[in-house]
Amino acid sequence: MRRLFRQLVRYGLVGLCGLVVDLAVFNALRLTVSSPDDVAAGPLLAKLASSLVSIVVVWLGNRLWTFGETRRPRAEAVREALEFFAVALGGMGIGLLCLFVSHYVLGYTSPLADNVSSNVVGLALGTAFRFTLYKLWVFHPARTAARATGPAVGLTRV
Repeated sequence: MRRLFRQLVRYGLVGLCGLVVDLAVFNALRLTVSSPDDVAAGPLLAKLASSLVSIVVVWLGNRLWTFGETRRPRAEAVREALEFFAVALGGMGIGLLCLFVSHYVLGYTSPLADNVSSNVVGLALGTAFRFTLYKLWVFHPARTAARATGPAVGLTRV
């Protein structure tokens, strides 16, 4: 239980860093080159770019700190990264969907509405989705232990 609590705290702190990066990049783009006054899909493009940048920041933080005790050996870092980014893209899709519905379906087009839909509602839903899959799949300790011990007794590697 203590380990789970420590992971949740670390996950939250790493996520906070990712949120700061996401908010800064999103709002910088949303208010400049991706303004909906200039580009119809501007808010979505801004959110896509900001999410991708923050995903990299969060992957590094989670790999090295949050789930550092259970991360896979360096040889499997590429596979872990692909799994991490697949989950992160799913979470990003949740945030983009919330922004799309708010901005383009419901007509809430202010910068505040875009931030609330993507960085509050979308972030909350996406965070729950990501933590669950990171914990149960990407950084699961049993996966690391199974790979560290090698093949089962009686089986040989080809």
